[in-house]
Amino acid sequence: MVPVALIRARRDRRRQREEEKPDGVHPRTVEQVRAEVRKVVNGFSVTVAIVVWVVGAAAGVALTLIAPLVGVALIVVAGLLGCYLMFAIKIANQWEKAVVLRFGRYRGLQGPGLFWVVPVVDSVTQFVDQRVRTTDVSAESALTRDTVPVNVDAIVFWLVWDAEKSVLEVMSFDTAIFLSAQTALREAIGRHDLAEMITEREKLGHQLQQILDEKTNPWGITVQSVEIRDVRIPAALEDAMSRQAQAERERQARIILGTAETEIAGKFALAAEVYQGNPVAMHLRAMNMLYEAIKEKGSMVIVPSSAVETMGLGAMTGLASLGGARIEGITAPATPPVPSAK
Repeated sequence: MVPVALIRARRDRRRQREEEKPDGVHPRTVEQVRAEVRKVVNGFSVTVAIVVWVVGAAAGVALTLIAPLVGVALIVVAGLLGCYLMFAIKIANQWEKAVVLRFGRYRGLQGPGLFWVVPVVDSVTQFVDQRVRTTDVSAESALTRDTVPVNVDAIVFWLVWDAEKSVLEVMSFDTAIFLSAQTALREAIGRHDLAEMITEREKLGHQLQQILDEKTNPWGITVQSVEIRDVRIPAALEDAMSRQAQAERERQARIILGTAETEIAGKFALAAEVYQGNPVAMHLRAMNMLYEAIKEKGSMVIVPSSAVETMGLGAMTGLASLGGARIEGITAPATPPVPSAK
């Protein structure tokens, strides 16, 4: 029996290996298994092989009635030919290139479409997809230049422009792209403040694209763009930033009100200088203010011009009181009533 301690040790090592895998690297998926099977056989080659076997077997059985040796030989030849065609016919999709090795040495790229290989001698090691691909990367609890922990998610758009280099220069280029993008993202976060990352995402993505493109070009891979999808900060810091923004808006509002009061006071000072040296203008202004106050009632009142001096409206205090109050009825203390005609 296997000791229990040995079983536990194996289980712990397996769990440790799984934890040490970088994010985004998962066990084989169905698509990966299908890609491995395509390197050996495909649906078209299997169909051709079955047709050859069926036709050869039928012809061989028919010939055994006339010439048994010829019939048996035909069946054997049909069987071998079917096996050869099954492993010799390969198909690459329109967006793919097949990397073919002959006795372990690089022979060349094949495809797209139908192509032939020599079984046992040649082997298709990989189908390289040359379409634009996307890779999700994230940096959790990375510190910005102003020591703020943030979680950043980004998307990298890249494509393989030279399938030969991508296969011969790097072992697993998709994993290399993911790890390089994650490292570059963390480095870029450390070079920028939090405010820059929130307001200048496009600039940060452009810098990441340049860093990754310089690294991946020797691999035959180009990084087209990097988009910063989300920048998350701690909830406590988000609340503090909200209060700071609100206080900043209140400060700006008070500054605007103070500036408006200063401008209004300046205009009033200029108006006072004009009225001080021109009593006629003061008299006309008082009459205009009296008219504006009376016309709100929707009635017509004829007031003699001497009423302005009688009520003291020609003075600055009278104008201020008349302009700042709602007039229900004009009254002046210690002065006789104003004669009027309606």
